[in-house]
Amino acid sequence: QVQLVESGGGLVQAGGSLRLSCAASGRTFSGQTMGWFRRAPGKEREFVAAITWNSGSTGYGASVKGRFTISRDNAKNMLYLQMNKLKLEDTAVYYCAADRKSWYSSGWTPEPRDYDYWGQGTQVTVSS
Repeated sequence: QVQLVESGGGLVQAGGSLRLSCAASGRTFSGQTMGWFRRAPGKEREFVAAITWNSGSTGYGASVKGRFTISRDNAKNMLYLQMNKLKLEDTAVYYCAADRKSWYSSGWTPEPRDYDYWGQGTQVTVSS
């Protein structure tokens, strides 16, 4: 069982930056692929980024590629999302998620249905 708690959301002006954090409990974090997703009002959940257990592979959604960076610190059981050059359309609730089945896998998946554990989310609001 993994419990995930996001933090770091808030209100930021367009063009600004935010760093989201996700604290994970449990001993399995270091071996699992982790992901960030977001849901904007009236829209479906969207893949943002994913990272394999050893940070050997990362992936990004098309809308954030080149602006966001996912990283992790297995020693601290922490997942991060550095968000730069924020746009109005980045406004959403951001969730971190863990893929329980990805034990020491070299790959990652952008599909929400493949992730087993989810945090409660943190709100990011980008203003003009």
